[in-house]
Amino acid sequence: MTPPEVARFGAGAPDTPGWQVRVVPNLYPIVDGGPDGLGAHEVIVCSPAHGKQLDALSLDDATAVFVMMRDRAAHHLDTGLVYAAPFVNSGRPSGASIEHPHAQLVACSFVPPLVDTLLARFASTGRDLVADNIDLAADRDCLVRKAGAVSWCPPGGSTPYVVRIALPATGACFDRSSDADVEQFTESLQDALTRLHATLGDFAYNVVVHTAPRDDHRLFHWWADVVPRLGVYGGFELATGVWVNPVAPEIAAATLRDA
Repeated sequence: MTPPEVARFGAGAPDTPGWQVRVVPNLYPIVDGGPDGLGAHEVIVCSPAHGKQLDALSLDDATAVFVMMRDRAAHHLDTGLVYAAPFVNSGRPSGASIEHPHAQLVACSFVPPLVDTLLARFASTGRDLVADNIDLAADRDCLVRKAGAVSWCPPGGSTPYVVRIALPATGACFDRSSDADVEQFTESLQDALTRLHATLGDFAYNVVVHTAPRDDHRLFHWWADVVPRLGVYGGFELATGVWVNPVAPEIAAATLRDA
């Protein structure tokens, strides 16, 4: 029922059983790889197990998902595309249209505006803002877990129970990360999702990896956000661009540490 697969981990020929992780083009791409080379949109199928979300997979199996995302991002950037966005939508409020656990990768021929803004912030300060955010979270008692990759509730989180995950020392590009870095990141992500499920029950969420574009030499530090979809934007947010977070990050972090 899928388009022909373009990559897999595991045994077997393409489009036959035996796979651990498989990648297929999205049936409804938001970018098109046509003659203008505008990009690529792929679905990474996390596992043959229909009922296992990322936090229910073994560490090895979950790491394989993110290694595949890294490898597909590197593949598309090596072909000349400029930016690759890896992300997970889980649950309909997050934007997911199918139940089977999956991730997605969108590679495009331009630097998205938010990415350019983030790079400009790093450049204007000349500092590693992710490392600064970890230090601020520690000072504000917002750390959730400090083992390998660090997880914390960002002091400026715009929605409740956002968890940010980063390795304290890593590069600008997720697609150039080592296997060891991806495994440490995955372990911390699974821990965060387990704590969030213990706290919030069954909830929809997005995992968004923030990474640098190809051949951009400005300072950056890749990280990921886990964003629970717990509410809707109201009139004040839409009118002002100011987001109201009813759960202080210190309280969210303490709750998740105890979960």
